[in-house]
Amino acid sequence: MTLSFNFFNWLPLSVMSVNELKPKYKTHNYSKFISGEDYVFEWLNYGLEGRMTGIGQGIQPCDYIILRCGSELLRYQVAEIDYYADPPDMWMASLKKVIDNA
Repeated sequence: MTLSFNFFNWLPLSVMSVNELKPKYKTHNYSKFISGEDYVFEWLNYGLEGRMTGIGQGIQPCDYIILRCGSELLRYQVAEIDYYADPPDMWMASLKKVIDNA
C-alpha cells in the first residue's frame, strides 16, 4: 500500500479552515432607539468618528453599530469600547464611520 501526500490537494482545505477561524463581527442596530434618551452620540471629525455611550451587552471592538440620523442610516465600527462597572451593561465606545464604496 502506498500513501502519497499532495500539497496542492491539502492547500484549499487549510485556507478554508483559516477563513472559518476569522472572527465574525456582529452588527448592533440602534436605529430604533432615540438619541439623547436611549444613547448619547458625540459627533467628531465631521461625523467620520464619534463617541457613544449606551446600554447593551456583547458589543466588542470591530463590531458594527447602526444609527439613524433623520431618514438616513449610518454604520459605524467600534474602535474601542469600555464597559462601566455599574451598571455592567452600560458602555462608552469610540466609533469610526464605515464608508460604503457602492
